[in-house]
Amino acid sequence: MPKPVLSTYRILRDKGLNRDINESWVTWAQEMIKAGFESINLYELAGITRPYNQFELIELTDVVLKDLQLDFSDPYVVVRDYVYFIIKSGINNTDNYLSVLREIRDIHYYELGVEYADFYSLYYAKYDLMYSENQWYWPGATRQNIDSIIRERFQTFITECNLKSEKYGRFS
Repeated sequence: MPKPVLSTYRILRDKGLNRDINESWVTWAQEMIKAGFESINLYELAGITRPYNQFELIELTDVVLKDLQLDFSDPYVVVRDYVYFIIKSGINNTDNYLSVLREIRDIHYYELGVEYADFYSLYYAKYDLMYSENQWYWPGATRQNIDSIIRERFQTFITECNLKSEKYGRFS
C-alpha cells in the first residue's frame, strides 16, 4: 500500500473536529491518487466542484477515509498527530516557529483545551519578544533564548509522541 501524502494529517484533523469540507479535500484526494491510492470514492472526491453540499460531502468523505483505512474517530489522536506533523516539519526552521505555534494555539483555544498550553504560552512569549524586551508568558525567556526554548519543547513533544508510537503503533 502506498504511503499517504503529508496533508493527510490536516485532513484527518479537520474530519475529526467536524470542520467544513472545502477545496483542500479535493486537492488532498488528487494528491492521494497521484501517490498511488485508488478508490472509486476517492476519484469522486477528487472531481467535486463548488458549490459544496456539506451533507453529501460528509458522507462521501466518511466512505473515502474508510476505503483508505484512515481513522478519524478520536479527535484527540488526530489533533495530536497533526501537531506532531507540523512540529516535525518546522522544528529545523526558526523562521517558522511563530506560525507553527500560532496553528497550535488556535487548536488549543478553540478545539481541545489545555493539552497544548505550553505552546500557547510560547506563542505569546515569542510574539511579545518580537516587539518588546519583556514577556510574561514563559519564565526566563528572552529574545536571545526563546528559539532554543521553543526547539527544546518541540523536541520533547516529538520524543513523547515517538514513545507513544512504540507502544501504540502511530507515526510509523
